[in-house]
Amino acid sequence: MYIESPRYTERFGSVRINDVQRVVALDSGLKSEIPPHGAMGVVKISEETIKSFEDKMAIVVPTRNEKLKLFEGVISGVPHDCLVIVISNSERDHIDRFRMESDTLNQMCRYTHRQALIIHQKDTKVAEAMKQAGYHELLDENGLVRDGKSEGMVIGLLMAKLAGKEYVGFVDADNYFPGSVLEYVRNFAAGFSMAKSPYTMVRILWQYKPKISGGLYFRKWGRVSETTNRCFNSLISSSTGFETNIIKTGNAGEHAMSLKLAELLPYASGYAVEPQELVSIFEQFGGSLPSNYVDVMKHGIDLFQIETRNPHLHEEKGIEHLEDMLLTGLSTIYHSPLCDEETKQLIISQLRSQKALNPRKKPPKPYLNRPPCEVNIREFTKFMEPLLKTYFALHEH
Repeated sequence: MYIESPRYTERFGSVRINDVQRVVALDSGLKSEIPPHGAMGVVKISEETIKSFEDKMAIVVPTRNEKLKLFEGVISGVPHDCLVIVISNSERDHIDRFRMESDTLNQMCRYTHRQALIIHQKDTKVAEAMKQAGYHELLDENGLVRDGKSEGMVIGLLMAKLAGKEYVGFVDADNYFPGSVLEYVRNFAAGFSMAKSPYTMVRILWQYKPKISGGLYFRKWGRVSETTNRCFNSLISSSTGFETNIIKTGNAGEHAMSLKLAELLPYASGYAVEPQELVSIFEQFGGSLPSNYVDVMKHGIDLFQIETRNPHLHEEKGIEHLEDMLLTGLSTIYHSPLCDEETKQLIISQLRSQKALNPRKKPPKPYLNRPPCEVNIREFTKFMEPLLKTYFALHEH
């Protein structure tokens, strides 16, 4: 792969925020040569390097009642050496969609001679493991894991740690292009290979997000993304005193982290999860607030934003979905202790102008699940390790 070398890096305390790096070519060949690392503004990342990181990576696919053809396509796009972890919150009562997903994954694994994990979010054993770990806020009034994408992501990253992986990536299950999924994961690996710190995050910026309206229009930015990025940049500008537009991936659903970093972050419920990750990084390691993580402050956080070659076409969920996504995402910034009055007013005006917030109300405070490092992960592992094989897609039930 050929990718732009980081042309500009903005520092926010111990956080190194790299400006967007474009993928120049998806493949760099085995024999082609290039000047030393970063010369001419381009980095060559060898196939061996990419594969070495894929082997250490788990890809978590949260899903809930998605079309089976989309789900199958997403799984088919994940590189072979990655461990696939499907966290499903799909219907089980009238039509057992979870069983259909399990059968689909089973067939894919048999055809391709690979293994994967599939877990239902309401699994009673997983809930018991969370209780053993003291992760009570992850549970609902029935004692099961709460609904929500972030709750599924927490299950996924804990299972990735149990499986001995060093990195965890997240890919949505509603993607129409399997090839774009393949590129996302390769971009994750590329970002990790360029990192200087063991605490690393890679966030994906889609080159285009096509819309079908009479014809096919390749749109660059979505309304929600533009607004969220603007508010993030206002937050950073108010803290540094220098105006910036460095953040371009505020709502990146496709992203990956080293598990060392993933364990340190709280996870906001609903569509707030991806923006909250950035907010938490800036709060904990941005230097404006006290930090308890001396080692992390010493190494710093590497934040990469990588623009894909493939466009991203996913299932449209309607205007209410976008309004909810905008409201919950901006709420994470609004309620941060870093947020200044000017940024708060920007958030309020944006939400009201886009009819995502009642004129007399303020953004609701996001529900936060504690960072995994604050619970007893050993107890979770101790409980789940003997059960791990029962969640393999090829396990005979």
